[in-house]
Amino acid sequence: MRYLGLPLAVVALSVTLSACNKQPANSSTQQSASTAPAAMSDAEKQKALATLPAPYNTADLANGESKFALCATCHTLPQGAPNMTGPNLYGVFGRKAGTLADYTFSDPLKATGWTWDAAHVDSWIADPKVALPGTKMTFAGLKDPKDRTDVIAYLMIGTGFKP
Repeated sequence: MRYLGLPLAVVALSVTLSACNKQPANSSTQQSASTAPAAMSDAEKQKALATLPAPYNTADLANGESKFALCATCHTLPQGAPNMTGPNLYGVFGRKAGTLADYTFSDPLKATGWTWDAAHVDSWIADPKVALPGTKMTFAGLKDPKDRTDVIAYLMIGTGFKP
């Protein structure tokens, strides 16, 4: 989907960054937005989707992108994009929770010992306060399991996940 000739993810990122009174640090940050799922062709999205493990390989990426809009008020996806209220999510799958440089995580999250995988992301986005009491994340959660599957697939494609 496009708005004024720009992919919606780029528009949403620009609006989000301006709303947070933050701007990308340099032009290379702006160029990295091309790695976001919305910047991919439909054929590229479907090819990437097919490589994901089940059930994510049958997810609805358009729904995942739509639901991720709730997350985009605090998080960025493209590699090199800035941290906002929440950390940049590029490379999140396979990373130990609470270890991204240049972001201050809550003590409970740093102490979990989790490595982010689809199961941890699923329970996290279902209800962060239940998944980890004491977290500073204020997101109320996505209750619908299908929406979570779609968001996780969207995240996998948009954050450099390699099956």
